[in-house]
Amino acid sequence: MPGPLSMSAAPSPTVGLVLAADDPAALARFYGHVCGAAAEPGLSASHWRVPLPGSLWLEVYAPSRSRPLPRQRGRLAVALQLSGGETGLEAAITRAQEHGAQLQEPARQESFGWEAWLNDPEGNALLLIAREARE
Repeated sequence: MPGPLSMSAAPSPTVGLVLAADDPAALARFYGHVCGAAAEPGLSASHWRVPLPGSLWLEVYAPSRSRPLPRQRGRLAVALQLSGGETGLEAAITRAQEHGAQLQEPARQESFGWEAWLNDPEGNALLLIAREARE
């Protein structure tokens, strides 16, 4: 029997990445567009969630005014793995740019597939990885 917080029969993601945002709803919608998932309201008006493949949530929230978190370019990036090789990557880059992302480095082929580095609409690092479909 599902617990009192269960909303559906499908298992809920249990692990998450946390991303601070000036506009959590807009940034959650951006990531939803990029990975083909619907952004969902979270635990408060300043918290949104995006379910990611592999039982993972992207938690997007506005930091407290009493404990602000300045924007910064760090060593942490959101990495989204896609399918479809170069074609899939180019389509994802286009979707991301249509919703405010900026391409930082041109797409390139690596030993594991194709990758491209972008900044999301709030300047966070985003790595898109696309592997060739298995035959």
